[in-house]
Amino acid sequence: MTDTGDGAGLCAGRVVAVTGAGRGLGRAHALAFAAQGAKVVVNDLGVGLDGAPASDSPAVQVVEEIRASGGQALAHGGDITTSEGAASLVAAAVDGFGRLDTLVNNAGFLRDRMLVNLAEDDWDAVMRVHLKGHFLPLQHAAAHWRAEAKAGRTPAARVVNTSSGAGLLGSVGQGNYSAAKAGILGLTLVAAAEMGRYGVQVNAIAPAARTRMTEATFAETMAAPSEGAFDAMAPENVSPLVVWLGSGPASDGVTGRVFEVEAGRITVMEGWRAGPTIDKGERWTPTDAGEAARELLGRAGAPGAVYGA
Repeated sequence: MTDTGDGAGLCAGRVVAVTGAGRGLGRAHALAFAAQGAKVVVNDLGVGLDGAPASDSPAVQVVEEIRASGGQALAHGGDITTSEGAASLVAAAVDGFGRLDTLVNNAGFLRDRMLVNLAEDDWDAVMRVHLKGHFLPLQHAAAHWRAEAKAGRTPAARVVNTSSGAGLLGSVGQGNYSAAKAGILGLTLVAAAEMGRYGVQVNAIAPAARTRMTEATFAETMAAPSEGAFDAMAPENVSPLVVWLGSGPASDGVTGRVFEVEAGRITVMEGWRAGPTIDKGERWTPTDAGEAARELLGRAGAPGAVYGA
């Protein structure tokens, strides 16, 4: 599979596993990695937008598309929200291609409700797919890479997690999704700190693109442009950064960072940092604490607006 743009072959020889790669962003990532010379494990359970089982998985179609263009890929239909399924994803890469170099955690779906109407099952389902669906593949991949490092084969391993603007700022009607995506950011920071000694770099993106998850919820923003105009919300706009983060030497030293990416814009996100502070040196009374809080808020910058507010 060839790419005539800059950086062709950036991932030559690398083996990349992408979850939720049958459609949308995951599909775009899989194709972009293949175009840069990677061998790709295309994971997709093949479910509907609400997580219900569908008649077949699109993973095979993406694999066929990659192979038709001269690339190498294999399909994986395991449920990465289970330990067995996540372990089998790592095994599929190692058994099929002899190694695993990069994991892109992308799988997800929506069950949007206002908080007062949000069923516990809908909360649990979104947490399971987004947060547990990041943790388990990451855990099994990390265990594999740690074993490699301890055997004297320290990898140049990469993980790219998928958060969201909803995880950074919140989104009205998406309390479960926002909480899960915020949790992914915390998981990313911890994994980067813990796994660096084993040659593993872990970063996260907060993308905006037209997918099954967004084209209905944000229909006006995600609408396709007129013919010939730049399609700002095309999923393919996000993938170049993901490919670079998932590459080998090119992305050396970049870990524990979060990037917002959409259209032609890439932004390094700067998370919670200490702002204005008052130290009384002794215990506050509630009234004094409130006065101090008011003073600090007057000196602090305004928070970003919650999506949909």
